[in-house]
Amino acid sequence: MKTVVRHTHPFARLRCSCRPFGIALLLLSGVCAVLLTSTAAPASRPAAKPVILDTDIGDDIDDTWALGLLLRSPELDLKLVVGDYGRADYRARLLAKLLERAGRSDVPVGVGLDREPRGDGRQAAWVKDYELKRYPGKVYPDGVQALIDTIMRSPEPVTLICIGPLPNIAEALKREPRIAQKARFVGMHGSVRVGYGGAAKPAAEWNVRADPAACRAAFTAPWDITITPLDTCGLVTLRGDKYRRVLGSKDPVAADIIANYRAWVASDSNLPAQMAEERSSTLFDTVAVYLAARQDLCVMETLGLKVTDDGMTVVDSQAKQVTAATAWKDLGAFEDYLVERLSAKR
Repeated sequence: MKTVVRHTHPFARLRCSCRPFGIALLLLSGVCAVLLTSTAAPASRPAAKPVILDTDIGDDIDDTWALGLLLRSPELDLKLVVGDYGRADYRARLLAKLLERAGRSDVPVGVGLDREPRGDGRQAAWVKDYELKRYPGKVYPDGVQALIDTIMRSPEPVTLICIGPLPNIAEALKREPRIAQKARFVGMHGSVRVGYGGAAKPAAEWNVRADPAACRAAFTAPWDITITPLDTCGLVTLRGDKYRRVLGSKDPVAADIIANYRAWVASDSNLPAQMAEERSSTLFDTVAVYLAARQDLCVMETLGLKVTDDGMTVVDSQAKQVTAATAWKDLGAFEDYLVERLSAKR
């Protein structure tokens, strides 16, 4: 019988002896990979967009709601506020007091052009004891120049949110046309197919009708333009539980909105005395702030829009193309969005 002798190569023995160590090393590597993945920093949010607010705050209360929404929109980085149209000092004082009380005196206030001043507006009682020199932040007496400088010095494009008549913007474009190359325009302007209160006939919307020439200058400038006309913004009113959530909110911005709303209602004897306790007014301007951040809840159309001398915004294929929110995909979802921003605990 032949005996077979099996020789084991020393490297084979080495491989066998190392196998448990190799398996352990592989397991350890896997555990480390899991730990590194689980402890890695979460994906960062996109950087907030730099924005400027140009507003006729202090007449209709919706500008105050819009400022509140802007202050509660982390996607938007507010660089400057400027009062437009009407009595400039009144608008600047109102902006300054709202910003100071919100803890946002880092935002400069620009005094806009004094166009068609008619005395203080309907929120005068709330701001009667506030002097502009009290504001801890910067105040620019020439708000138009501050707007130009903020745009031109920005390392990235600025979103210009305009929620009033546009004499400041027309003047800024006249002084420095290059701002149109470094900014985009988002506004609450016009009426395409729907008028006030959902009427089937378009109307001469106030922000256009107050100064058609200034609006025409803004609409024909070579920047990207997005607007919410009455077709969408004219349908926003908070009622029922949605309004009560804001009414009872502990958020200081929401509390100041309601305080101003009560003053606004009290200043007009034609309004029901309990209106501010039951529902909001039409919140036109809040939609412009929303469109500066996102647009998914609206039907967006690209249309040529011409501004007429009587303040109409007429569809004209030869006019500059404007992106318009012409209908809601989900108005209720927008109302929820607005309520959540103003009533969330902070």
